[in-house]
Amino acid sequence: MALLAFALLLGACSRAEVFRQEAYVFGTRVDVSVYGTDPAEARRAMDAVLREFDRLHAAYHAWQPSELTRLNEALARGESMEVSEELAMLLHDAQQMAVTGDELFDPALGRLIALWGFHTDEFVPVVPDAEALRTLIDARPRMADLRIDGRRVSSANPLVQIDLGGYAKGYALDRAAAILRGMGIANALINIGGNVMALGAKGEQPWRIGIQHPREPRPLATLPLYDGEAIGTSGDYQRYFELDGERYTHLLDPRTGRPARGTQALTVLITPREGAGTLSDGPSKPAFIAGDGWREYTRRFGIDHALRVDADGRVEVTRALRARLQWVGDSRADAVVD
Repeated sequence: MALLAFALLLGACSRAEVFRQEAYVFGTRVDVSVYGTDPAEARRAMDAVLREFDRLHAAYHAWQPSELTRLNEALARGESMEVSEELAMLLHDAQQMAVTGDELFDPALGRLIALWGFHTDEFVPVVPDAEALRTLIDARPRMADLRIDGRRVSSANPLVQIDLGGYAKGYALDRAAAILRGMGIANALINIGGNVMALGAKGEQPWRIGIQHPREPRPLATLPLYDGEAIGTSGDYQRYFELDGERYTHLLDPRTGRPARGTQALTVLITPREGAGTLSDGPSKPAFIAGDGWREYTRRFGIDHALRVDADGRVEVTRALRARLQWVGDSRADAVVD
C-alpha cells in the first residue's frame, strides 16, 4: 500500500506541460514547443531541432558563404558542380514545384531578388534600374535551366542563381518533425516565422494557431491544427519596403520582374501527408502571385484548405477551411469558394 501511494504521488507530480525554446534562424524567429512531463527529454529534443535549423541555415544560405552560394558561383562560370545528396534532392523537388506552379514561383530568380535589394538582412529601399531589370527578365533564368544528373548540377543559363528562401522553411518543418518523432516526442508544435507544423496535441486539446491579419497587429482568425498538419502564409507584410507611399514586397512576379500585386496574404493548410511542411511553404507563392487566379494553383498542389486576402482587404476562403476557422473581431469571409 505504501508503494502504491508513493507511485500515485509521483504520477500526480509529473503533470504534463508545454516546454518552449526560441531562436532566430532563416532570418526569422523560430519557436519549438513540446508537450510532455519530462523537461530534460523535451530540452534534448528541442536542442536537436534547433541544431538542425542552424545546419540548414548554414548549408543553404542564399547570399552568405554556403554550399548553395558555391553552386551559384559555379553556375555563373558555366561550370557544373557535385552537390550533397540533400541539395540535389531539394533542387529536384523545387524544380518540380516550379513546373506545377507555371514558374510563378521559381527559386532560380536569385539575381532578381538581389537586384531588388532583398539579399540582405536590412535592405535599403531601392527600385532597380529599368534596363538591368529588363535584361534579366529577357534572359529568363528558371529552374528548368538546371540539369540535375545524380549529384552533378549544371545550368544552360549562367544567370540562374538559386535562392531557396521560399522553400527551405517548409523543408525545415519536415526535418524537425522527423527528428522529434525519432526521439519519441509525440506532441509538439514547430513555428518557423509563421510556417507551423503540429505533432499530436496539447493534452486533451488540439494545438491552436492564428492566421495573421495582413494590416493589423492581431489574428484574422484562429483554428485548430491537428497531428501531421502544417500551415503557411505568404504575405506582403513580411519582407517589404515602402518608397514614395508604395509597398514593394519580396514576392516577385517573374513575368514582370516586379513585386507581385493584387494579394495581401495567401494561407494554405496542408492535411497530413508526406512532405506536408514543404507543401506549406513553396505552393503558397504561385497562388499569391496569381492574384485572382489563386484557387487554380492551390488545386494543382492538392490543397483544399486555403484563404486569400486581396489588395482591398477582401477575404476569400475555401469551404473546407471556413469550417475550421474561428473569426477574430469583425473579420469574416467575403466569399467562399470550393
